[in-house]
Amino acid sequence: MLELKNIRISLKKDGRQIVDDFSFTLKERDKAVIIGEEGNGKSTLLKFIYDRSLVDAYCDCEGSIITKSKLAYLPQMLEKELYQTSLFEFFGDTEYYLYMDVLSKLGLSLDFILSDQKLGTLSGGEKVKVQLARLLMEEPDILLLDEPTNDLDVFALHWMESFISESRLPILFISHDETLIENTATVIIHMEQLARKTKCRISVARCPYREYLAYRKNSFAHQEQVAQKQREEYDKKMEKWRQIYNRVEYEQRNISKAERDHAGQMLKKKMSTVLSMGKRFEKEKESFLEFPEEESAILTKFDESISIPSGKTILDVSFANLCIGQRCLARNIHLHVSGNAHIGITGRNGAGKSSLLALLWEVLKDREDITAAYMPQNYEDRLDFRKTPIQYLAETYKKEEITKARTYMGSMRFTHEEMTGKIGDLSGGQKAKIIFLEMVLQGANVLLLDEPTRNFSPLSGPVVRKALASFGGAIISVSHDRKYLQEVCDTVYELTETGLNRNFNIG
Repeated sequence: MLELKNIRISLKKDGRQIVDDFSFTLKERDKAVIIGEEGNGKSTLLKFIYDRSLVDAYCDCEGSIITKSKLAYLPQMLEKELYQTSLFEFFGDTEYYLYMDVLSKLGLSLDFILSDQKLGTLSGGEKVKVQLARLLMEEPDILLLDEPTNDLDVFALHWMESFISESRLPILFISHDETLIENTATVIIHMEQLARKTKCRISVARCPYREYLAYRKNSFAHQEQVAQKQREEYDKKMEKWRQIYNRVEYEQRNISKAERDHAGQMLKKKMSTVLSMGKRFEKEKESFLEFPEEESAILTKFDESISIPSGKTILDVSFANLCIGQRCLARNIHLHVSGNAHIGITGRNGAGKSSLLALLWEVLKDREDITAAYMPQNYEDRLDFRKTPIQYLAETYKKEEITKARTYMGSMRFTHEEMTGKIGDLSGGQKAKIIFLEMVLQGANVLLLDEPTRNFSPLSGPVVRKALASFGGAIISVSHDRKYLQEVCDTVYELTETGLNRNFNIG
């Protein structure tokens, strides 16, 4: 069991509170997911639970973590100190031979985990798999997982869902994968930042995700209805009260001298009663239900005028071999894209999907008849982490460019501090938003996207998918997000050793 008592966490740089007096108990076999918009502090809360020292440098924290259990923590990103560590060194001190079933389910062979390949050279999905395998070999009592499905292929995603659902261990995890959340979570912990990120709220619901969303929607609708009715009835009462007040006040002003003694005293008593009634109404108003507050999803879309003629060829390429160093990943690759096709490419981790997309970018980036934009899996390949978002999005720093950038970032729920701070200090989701906004501001009509939805929250994910589904240009994307592949892509390929296989069954 894991108990959190009166947790308070605020950011040192601006004093913004991300957790306020939060208490929660993770019970046996709970599968609790932490959801919320990008930058709301989900990863910070998970780090604090595992080891307070991980957040001491940038957070002020209070509260207690009570447990006698052995915790295991999977970070969102592989630590850079491990990049030069070989797989053999990483697994060398474990009894890996006792966990062949774990390795097999994760698609990790003995030859692979005992190789000299450096962790830093692995694909994103492979990094997740080897870290998870190493954690499970430690036989923990509680698992803390920060985005465990980031970069996992579709096949490993199904395993991860089964693992989380069937595990005897209580698991506290962060995820943006709506399908995974729908299929596994038994407890929803929703972190929100309200009133322009000046107030935080954490809601806990012990129910499946879809049930939580339905309950939240109905609860907010009922609260809004009651709050509206209370105010309407109050307005009616106050209108009648003002009529009574005005009448008594008129009678007082116009009383004759002959009636001032007796009638005047009666009117004074009457006015006193009217004023008491008004104070009572005002007191009642203090107990009215507030209108419900919720953290709104991001608002963004591409220019509706973007379009590409259906017969225009965007890509018609062939690669005899797709290799990384001496390692050949795939052969006989051919891809034809025309018009406003929305292409999805999936496949097993390490198949070379990101490498293929990078090659396609090299083919398209200098074309003058189209405007191509690229979102790589590693945001540092695109973003200058030393710049502020304003500096990056408004390159010429003209007033109109700055205004436009600020407006668009506001729709993406950036605060002033986040707009003017370093990009490197932002969360993965906020960095993804900047690249997304860059594509919108450029007016790009061909998008190359490597895992475009992996860092967007379950609330923002549907908005992003809708914007991309209605995009009038061409999209060539790599993704393992099942909802994305189903809702955005009209053709899905699987990249295998023998090339691109069309009409992959997402499942």
